Amino acid sequence: MKTSDFFYNLPEELIAQTPLEKRDNSRLLIMDKKSGELTHSVFSELEGFLKPGDCLVMNNTRVLPARLYGKRIDTGAVVEFVLLKQRGNNLWECLAGPGKKAKTGYTFEFSDKLSAVVTEVLEDGNRILQFDCKENFFACLDEIGQMPLPPYIKEKLADKERYQTVYSKELGSAAAPTAGLHFTKDMLENLKNYGVKIAYVTLHVGLGTFRPVKVDDVTQHKMHSEYYSVTAEAAEIINQTKAQGGRVICVGTTSCRTIESVAQKYGEIVECQGDTEIFIYPGYKFKCMDALITNFHLPESTLIMLVSAFAGFENTMNAYKTAVNEKYRFFSFGDAMLIV
Repeated sequence: MKTSDFFYNLPEELIAQTPLEKRDNSRLLIMDKKSGELTHSVFSELEGFLKPGDCLVMNNTRVLPARLYGKRIDTGAVVEFVLLKQRGNNLWECLAGPGKKAKTGYTFEFSDKLSAVVTEVLEDGNRILQFDCKENFFACLDEIGQMPLPPYIKEKLADKERYQTVYSKELGSAAAPTAGLHFTKDMLENLKNYGVKIAYVTLHVGLGTFRPVKVDDVTQHKMHSEYYSVTAEAAEIINQTKAQGGRVICVGTTSCRTIESVAQKYGEIVECQGDTEIFIYPGYKFKCMDALITNFHLPESTLIMLVSAFAGFENTMNAYKTAVNEKYRFFSFGDAMLIV
């Protein structure tokens, strides 16, 4: 299977640049994966497509305001850094641009409270930065950091919380689990009252999510590693749902990758944590997930490949063609699809 098989034409004006005023006002395309049949709805009507006893698996990661602009203390040159992964006490792996201005030993100042020195340049060009902060590092980040919005979003985000889910809790992502952005607190409460269970898992989303697949043969692509965690409570809810005949419905590809990684490794959902490089593409046999809520993803991305593995290649590409024709909004701040 070739990467180019997953290409589709997307007019630029369909790339959502800003979130809707109300989170649950986004459109919802429902797909029956057995027949390929499509139904148009709105996200606020999601309850009508769920059943009591179903379980929503949601990724409660919280996005770091991880984009920082530092001034080199010797020349005044400004370099953009994006925090990717914590490597130690105030020690972070970062993207840097322009990289030639951020060599080993160079020191940068971000504010009167925060500075950093480049301690290492990695093979892939990422930098290791040792930060020095006069107060709590994450408080500094919250004050001066910007959201690391995907490169296809050109508009500035007025409210940082709109790139967080309403249930975000565990700080550590470089990108939002965007399928969850459609939920409101009232909607979640109504779903619980209706009898839908919710299991929270954590997967810290890396910027590798936005990296294009650069090989022609899909099977030769190497996934980036991401940290995940499943609590005993979440494992119990998911296993109980399966035992009682309910559906395990993943909210987003990150929740899917979390529980499928665990099921693949342990044969069931258990309390655990670790790193996953799972790559799901057509031919993969799903071990836990029964349905999926997801946004519309970039052409030729690993995310559209995951959706195709679950819904079927032809069904998926037809759904995307329909969404384009019907002028759905695409990508992070765009509309959603429920695959059952």
